[in-house]
Amino acid sequence: MAKLLMKGNEAIGEGAVRAGCRYFFGYPITPQSELPHYLAKRLPEVGGLYLQSESETAAINMVYGAAGAGARVMTSSSGPGISLMQEGISYLAGAELPCVIVNMIRGGPGLGNIAPAQSDYFQATRGGGHGDYRVIVLAPASVQEIIDLMQVAFDLADCYRNPVMVAGDGILGQMMEPVELGEEKEIEIPPRPWAATGRMGGEKKLINSLYIVPEELEQHNLKLAKKYALISEREQRWEEYRLDGAKLVLVAFGTAARICKAVVDRCREEGLAVGLIRPITLWPFPQKAFEPVIEKTERFLVVEMSLGQMVEDVRLTVNGRRPVYFYGRCGGMLPVAADVVREVKKLYGGEGQ
Repeated sequence: MAKLLMKGNEAIGEGAVRAGCRYFFGYPITPQSELPHYLAKRLPEVGGLYLQSESETAAINMVYGAAGAGARVMTSSSGPGISLMQEGISYLAGAELPCVIVNMIRGGPGLGNIAPAQSDYFQATRGGGHGDYRVIVLAPASVQEIIDLMQVAFDLADCYRNPVMVAGDGILGQMMEPVELGEEKEIEIPPRPWAATGRMGGEKKLINSLYIVPEELEQHNLKLAKKYALISEREQRWEEYRLDGAKLVLVAFGTAARICKAVVDRCREEGLAVGLIRPITLWPFPQKAFEPVIEKTERFLVVEMSLGQMVEDVRLTVNGRRPVYFYGRCGGMLPVAADVVREVKKLYGGEGQ
């Protein structure tokens, strides 16, 4: 099959179109602006609609309206824009509306810079808005995986009637890699009997997240919690790399995981038994990946492009059974493979315990 050289942000757009997305509302922000630019041309070709909103707040509320009407819909932004969208994301989760939200993460806090980072992990995985809710979070590590996961993202959103976030660091949006698009297929979107389509004479359909009576809101939250438990049980995804006999296991996602694969290979060449767990779902966090590994390895080293956020989930999962260490760079700086190898060698030899 022929390969095509694509930029990550453009691949997201193409993956979304091939997944049946026909509506996009967004506002440009670096490092994801190529995505709305791509969809501005691509969506009209397939009968879809692209609309640049006046702000990120407007964009997410347009997503709310389109999702409530039963459309496959998406928005995208980067850290500061995603912060502005949090109220709308909370509303979408509360009203159980499916949609996809892309966050190409840049350095923060505040306006920060436009360099790549992974410091929106907490914002993505903890439900950055108000209330008890969760958003499914997918973390691709290559341009090909971006395309593949867009279909997964829309399918999960529909399956659970829940927002899904695709979280990549800025490098993934900007890099160009060869990809296989495959044949473009007709997408059959699942029926949406709950959608408020405006048809007269039918059953009343109310899209709502407002529950004034405390008892009713509690019941609604318990219903959501039951759904989140089901998602957590069913949808944990991860990649394992050279875990056979690993005395030290690296844990990293996105671009940091790509760097860690090179670290694993270099360490193995030097006779150090090192492996890697790469979470693909950040929420639900893939705890199942760790269970067969914890008793066989001696320690974990979490590598992130932040001051350490995912490391908390790793520590909760390992639950004190093995030591968990952290190495990270922040502010848009990348971990360098040689520096990670140095950390591995310190820990492998028993230092830092």
